[in-house]
This record gives sequence, structure tokens and C-alpha cells, in this order.
Amino acid sequence: MSMRSSGSRSGIEGSRWTPYWFAAPVALYLLLFQIYPLLQELKLSFTSTSLLSPDDQLFVGFENYLYIFETSDFAQVLWVTLIYTILCVVLAIGFGLGTALLLNNPFTGRGIARALVTVPWAAPPVAVALIFTWMLNSQYGVFNYALRVLGLPFSGENWLDNPSLALPAIMITTIWQIFPFSSVVILAALQGVPSEVREAAIIDGADRFNVFKTAVWPTIQPTVLLLALFVTIWSLRRFDLIWLMTQGGPIGATNTLVIELYRQGFVYRELGSAASIGMVGLAIALAVTMIYFKISQRAERAQGRRA
Repeated sequence: MSMRSSGSRSGIEGSRWTPYWFAAPVALYLLLFQIYPLLQELKLSFTSTSLLSPDDQLFVGFENYLYIFETSDFAQVLWVTLIYTILCVVLAIGFGLGTALLLNNPFTGRGIARALVTVPWAAPPVAVALIFTWMLNSQYGVFNYALRVLGLPFSGENWLDNPSLALPAIMITTIWQIFPFSSVVILAALQGVPSEVREAAIIDGADRFNVFKTAVWPTIQPTVLLLALFVTIWSLRRFDLIWLMTQGGPIGATNTLVIELYRQGFVYRELGSAASIGMVGLAIALAVTMIYFKISQRAERAQGRRA
């Protein structure tokens, strides 16, 4: 009897540690490749360090942070980053939602349409940057040709050289590339909406808008919120398209946080300043994540009350 009870106790203790053994490789990976480099970057942000001599680190405290926040250029960088991120998130998810609603309806060739909509997302950023640079050209670009045909202004402008048009051009390119991912994710969520919920709303006399509002949206809302978080973080980290098309110009019109970080670290070779900008970007990303969790909790409580 005692042997049986001791065996059961050892089995319980072994099963108690099983989740930790499974989580250990992930925790070790995060410690080595995420947390440790992050702590090193935090340490570097309090120093004056040159890329040419990275071992010579002079501790300067909060001097790097004070310097970047005292300069008017950094205020513009934050403003450009904010506008770029907000509009990319809103428009990418808006177009993705509209496309997903269309692709969720039965029609001939729906499978081909679903496959084609993923092409922009699958295209390499370098190819996308080259294609849109050609399309935005002042002499032979299709954007200016369309504006001339419609009799609209800016028909002879090189968008990427105009401070007023460069950021909209970058946003058009970004949205074109990332909205298919939003469409695919929302389409998967739409297919998970129970048909009984839709039918009940239709029987109650609801039109299409009210069916979406009362039956579809509460079901897909958690997915859309999580998608908004992902797109926000991706937009904050977007480097390739901006650098390939404008390198942050003209006159800083498309200079976002990651572009300024790269410029400080690898053009001006000031690793301390670059690290401080990186920490500011991390703080913004953490704030966005906290806001997301707050909104998600409120949505879950509201859905619980409706249920």
C-alpha cells in the first residue's frame, strides 16, 4: 500500500513539473536572444559609445534621452511615426475587413480571388519598393498619369521628392502590402461565426448592417483587436520600404523612429543615441500593448454582460 501511494506521489510531482520542462526551452530562448540583448541596449543608452570604438563606453546617464527630446527634429520623428502608424493600422484593417466581407460571400471564382489577394503580402519588400518607386515617378508613373487624366492636381510631381506627398506615398505602399494579411485573418474569423447567430438576427428582422453589428462583429472583435496590435507593432518597426524608397526624406518627411535609429547608429555612428531611440520605441510599443489589453478586457466584460 505504501509503495503504491509513494508511486502515485512521485507521479503527481513529476506531472507538476512537466509544464515547466516544456516552457524551459522557450524561456531560455527569450532570456538569451530577447531579454539579454534588451538589457544590453538599455545599458548602452546611458553611455556615449561610437560604432568605431564600441568598447570605449562613457557613462552619461540620461544625457542621450535629454538630447533627443530637446531637439525639434525628434519631435517631428515622433509625429511622423504617429501619423504613419495610426493611418496604416486604420486603413489596412479597414480595407482588410471590407475585402474579407466580400470574399466571404459565395461567387464564381472565389477561390482564385482569395489566392490573388495574398499576392501583395507575399511580394518581397524590395520588389514592392521598386514597383511603387516606378509608379510614383513624375514622368512615366501611373499615379501621375491617372491624375492628369482626371484633371487633378499634383499630376507632374515626383511624389517621393515632395515633402507633402512622400509620406502619403509611403503609406499607400505599406497599406497595399499589409492589408491582404488583415483580410486573410479577418476572413478566417468570419468563417468561424456560427450560422445560427446570423439566422437568428435575420429572423428578428435585422438588415445586413445590423446583422454585422449585432451578430458578426462581437464574434470577430477579439481577432480584429489582436490584429490591430500586430499591425501597430509592425508599422512602428517598418524600416525596409521607407529606407528603400526615401531613406527618411525629403527633409525628414518620412523619418520614423526606426529610420532615425538606423541613421544615428550606422550613419552618425552614435550607438548610445541609437539605443536611447530604440528604448523610446520599446516604451511606445509597450504602451500600445497595455492599451490593447485594457480594450480587450472591456470588450470581454461587455460581451459577458450581453451573454
